[in-house]
Amino acid sequence: MTKGTSMHQHPMRLLTVAAVVLTLLGSAACGRGGQSANGGLRIAIVTRDFTNPYWAALRDGAVAEGKKLGVEVNVQAGQSETDSTGENAKLSTLAGQNYGCFGVVPVNATNVITPLVPVAQKKIPILNLDTQIDPAASQQAGVSYASFIGSDNLSAGKQAGQALLQRTGGHGDVAILQGIAGEQNGINRQQGFTQEVAGKLTVVATQPADYDQAKAQTVTEAILRAHPEITGIFAANDTMGLGAAEAVRNAGLTGKVSIISVDGITAALQAVKAGTLSGTISQYPYAEGQLAVQACTRLAAKQSVPARIVAPIQLIEPANADKAISAFPQPFVPFANPLDGK
Repeated sequence: MTKGTSMHQHPMRLLTVAAVVLTLLGSAACGRGGQSANGGLRIAIVTRDFTNPYWAALRDGAVAEGKKLGVEVNVQAGQSETDSTGENAKLSTLAGQNYGCFGVVPVNATNVITPLVPVAQKKIPILNLDTQIDPAASQQAGVSYASFIGSDNLSAGKQAGQALLQRTGGHGDVAILQGIAGEQNGINRQQGFTQEVAGKLTVVATQPADYDQAKAQTVTEAILRAHPEITGIFAANDTMGLGAAEAVRNAGLTGKVSIISVDGITAALQAVKAGTLSGTISQYPYAEGQLAVQACTRLAAKQSVPARIVAPIQLIEPANADKAISAFPQPFVPFANPLDGK
């Protein structure tokens, strides 16, 4: 990632972009679909659930950016991380309504493709957010995406591996808590982690916990009983990391078993500051929501957007936890926004 400026550091630039976009929309959008009664763009975003603070932050970023740019943003979700049926129902309902751009976070690689078919048939732009949707299956169904907006999860896994190597002194036994089976983000994070620690740390247990805190605590308790010698845990998201931290605390091993997770939710940042979580790779879903709305407004104005937009990530440790907490939900380090100033 090239160095740049974060979105919140140059509000006047964003306001300028907003003014240009709104002018274009006002002059070119009359009589087209996907608009509200006053002629403004209507954007629909569907994610997995709002019980996970990560997806709630993505929603909040999108809604806030919609207000800033003067466009209507409707964010819907299923009931849980694995609720593909509920998510698809929300998406199908929205697909039959008057929206001019869609952003979608899938539960797995293929679940949202079928309900997106009518959207694609209407030539309405679709953004693939956060988690990769299977490109081959999408192409076969006639669904394409104007852009993918999300973090580099392979890099996140690698950074987590580097952090755990540093914490463990570069040797020892560790465990991995996986997310949902077949979910690409978790697969990429695990791949990056295992590549980074190969030949140095020994992975003695790899167990799924479905991105669920209570399940992660139960799974970690079982791992600690079976492998009392482990000195590190990599959790594929923060809710599982917090569950693992509770199991480690209950076992009297806080400070002896290092835990690195991924997401950067508020509870994880506080846990890092308190020392119960060793670190988190912050993914900034709030910024992803902002970027999605910015991309939709550009597409509605017939302007180009990059095929891939990489949201920022950052390792949060005790040394920088206060800065991360103060800036939350915004990134506290600069990043290049390819939609800014174009």
